[in-house]
Amino acid sequence: MRRSSNIGGLFLLLMLFIGCKYKGIYEQSFDIPQGEWGKGRIVRLDIPVTDTINGHNIFIEIRNTNDYPYSNLFLFITTYSPNGANKRDTVEIPLADEKGKWLGRGLGGILSNEINFKHNVRFPVSGNYKIEVVQGMRDEVLKGIMDVGIRVERVK
Repeated sequence: MRRSSNIGGLFLLLMLFIGCKYKGIYEQSFDIPQGEWGKGRIVRLDIPVTDTINGHNIFIEIRNTNDYPYSNLFLFITTYSPNGANKRDTVEIPLADEKGKWLGRGLGGILSNEINFKHNVRFPVSGNYKIEVVQGMRDEVLKGIMDVGIRVERVK
């Protein structure tokens, strides 16, 4: 009985430690059906923002398979602020090195990659920010991309 309470206490302490280090305010990813991302498929995310004082880092998360035919991925990302302003970015995400070795972490032929899309950005107004992500490759149907996500963290 005593050993069980010690393990429970250790688990609770570990969860508290992890919780204190996490500065995320938003994280969401969207599945790409059958790993085939068509040109017309737009990934839409809504990010609720209340903090206009602190800086934030915005990360793009990509999961790809070994079937992905290229070493990089281009994305067109449009951000719409609550006040109606918008900004479009073109982002290149390296998925393999110059020798063809896959980057990222994973098992079983599925790899996760993350890049810092925006560093220490401050949101000018609070409200719901909308982000649209479109694949910017030449293929009409891009194979090997499993999901696309965005994570926003408060700068530590």
